Amino acid sequence: MSRTREQLAARAARELQDGFYVNLGIGIPTLVANYIPHGMEVTLQSENGMLGMGPFPYEDEVDPDLINAGKQTISEIPETSYFSSADSFAMIRGGHINLSILGAMEVAENGDIANWMIPGKLVKGMGGAMDLVAGVKRVVVVMEHANKHGQSKVLKACTLPLTGTGVVSRIITDLCVFDVKPDGTGLELIELADGVTLEEVAAKTEATWTISENLKSLA
Repeated sequence: MSRTREQLAARAARELQDGFYVNLGIGIPTLVANYIPHGMEVTLQSENGMLGMGPFPYEDEVDPDLINAGKQTISEIPETSYFSSADSFAMIRGGHINLSILGAMEVAENGDIANWMIPGKLVKGMGGAMDLVAGVKRVVVVMEHANKHGQSKVLKACTLPLTGTGVVSRIITDLCVFDVKPDGTGLELIELADGVTLEEVAAKTEATWTISENLKSLA
């Protein structure tokens, strides 16, 4: 069976490391804040000028003045600090963020990512994604493997306008986990969701991929 959004967020949280400064993109990545391992010190950073975010608040704890870059209400922690978005982007562009977990509309086998616009649709702005993929040390994508029409989102080459080229290191989907090979020759399948077959992955993946000798099953 394919994994739920919550299961994807929990798997993405395994990419975190103690002491990391992390930026979470809109969509499934924002849920990662709820799955930070107990005892691990991770500082979440938001493009709109917040460093140190807690999990999503319960309804009776919502403060409408506390939002992330995706306009979702969030909670603060004792260490939280606030500053201008200019300072926030200086952190990103200066390489001070260890990891960014982003959603995507398409990812290519060489690590290209398209996640900021669909031609012909209203776009209010590109957000911070282009700065994130250029300035953050490691980029992990979390997304559904296929779009609502059943078409693969893991492609040989992106068809939508690119956010960045050759920047993605790992792709986590509801079916499996791929690593982008450093030599640019395609993807390596390293994890398979419990109940998902290799045939299903092959049917829904346009990109070139191989199977790791240490392939793991992931519930």
